[in-house]
Amino acid sequence: MTFDIHDFHRQAIETPSHEDVGEMRDLLVETLREEGAEPDVGEQGTVVASRGEGESTVVLNTHIDTVPPHVPYEREGDVVHGRGACDAKGPLAVLLDAFFSADVDDGRVTLAISHDEETTQTGGAHLAETLDYDAVVVGEPTGLDVCTAARGQFEGEVRIRGEGAHAADPASGKNAIRAATVVTQGMETYDDEYGPGEHDLLGWPTLTPTLIEGGEATNQVPGECTITFDRRSVPPESVDEFIAQLEEHLYALLPRGMDLSVSLSRPEMPYPEAFATDEDAPIVGALHDASDGDVRPFGAATEASYFAAHAPTVVFGPGVLVDDEGPVAHAEREYVDRTDLPSAARAVRQALETRLG
Repeated sequence: MTFDIHDFHRQAIETPSHEDVGEMRDLLVETLREEGAEPDVGEQGTVVASRGEGESTVVLNTHIDTVPPHVPYEREGDVVHGRGACDAKGPLAVLLDAFFSADVDDGRVTLAISHDEETTQTGGAHLAETLDYDAVVVGEPTGLDVCTAARGQFEGEVRIRGEGAHAADPASGKNAIRAATVVTQGMETYDDEYGPGEHDLLGWPTLTPTLIEGGEATNQVPGECTITFDRRSVPPESVDEFIAQLEEHLYALLPRGMDLSVSLSRPEMPYPEAFATDEDAPIVGALHDASDGDVRPFGAATEASYFAAHAPTVVFGPGVLVDDEGPVAHAEREYVDRTDLPSAARAVRQALETRLG
């Protein structure tokens, strides 16, 4: 194997992928070919490569896109700064190293890389539905802890419909903005009546109104109002179940003669559901033994959700989402300790060999 984990990590950070992932995808494909792999680039922009011939398959997944703006590569001793340093070009370098170096005698390892995790997540959802696998390791910054659960995350809209009227005679209309008061109060009580309750690992779900829009003129009773919300779900709640139950709950609180509907903000796009992998699953034990990290939930929504619907899935990698000083991933100060890269790669490699060797 000629792959150099630190050299690839540097090249990856130096390759902007916050607006277009084409150049970064080319680097990934070229790297795979140099090591003798034959990657398949899907129509959506995903990259898939496999090794081994056995029946049991472990998927290694992460993404090549980053959030804006691009932050250039900079190294200070063992600390590497730059966009993607930990989210997720550090984990990508780790998974590549393990993919190339693991002795896979009794199974198959598949590298499955998505292109839009930071935006629409269509790539991860597509990979999860079309690949065959028995376990999944998703590369994200976990501080080398083995993360077995994460909240779901999706956005939706509550559209309130009343009746417009002249503000000089407000009683002749039905004020949708005024009704928004009872709707937001109803959102506060939703989980008490309908929610899944407190999850052992993930705690309580949250439902947060984040935007409100309504009205067209200062002298007119508004006939419509829209409240946008953010939902962080926990198992066993599903997106479809939540949308239907929230609509039922809020409709019952509306003033007579008014109407409302609840819908997803992007109904045509996938949303990550909450998931929790059994801590007794072999992939959890194998990676925990190899890394010696804690077993805990992950603090953000990821593509792991899509894979976890089909097989035991863990989130693992170098770097952290936040540290004592504040945000790291997605922040201007994004960094990773470069000594964690080979340590993480060794842990993934050992876990693969335990499961497939």
